[in-house]
Amino acid sequence: MAEKESESESESMKLGSEELSSEFKTLVSSDDLRSLNHLQHTILGRLQDSNAVLSHFNDFSQHCFTQISPDMARNTRVLKSIKSDLDYIFLKLRNMKTKLSTTYPDAFPEDSTSNVIDRRPDLEMPK
Repeated sequence: MAEKESESESESMKLGSEELSSEFKTLVSSDDLRSLNHLQHTILGRLQDSNAVLSHFNDFSQHCFTQISPDMARNTRVLKSIKSDLDYIFLKLRNMKTKLSTTYPDAFPEDSTSNVIDRRPDLEMPK
């Protein structure tokens, strides 16, 4: 008896599911579904094309970076060396100016011996 009730319950659930699905089918037209499916395939194709282009660009960029990386490293070392040389030269110039102004107080006008603000940008600090 329980088996018969279970079968009838299963049968009624199946009929209810079919009825519900047929009601859902009437909510959206098949033309709209086909149009939506076509748009999704069009978007998928465009995304795949964009992905291929970006992959190619990334490969090209990596190749270019590999080629110029040694030059960039060498140029960076040269610039750091130039900076340290210039810092040393400016230090020596300040020291010479200080010695000259103590030895010959009249050698420089009053306004030139005032502290000059270093307006050079600090290249090691991020902006």
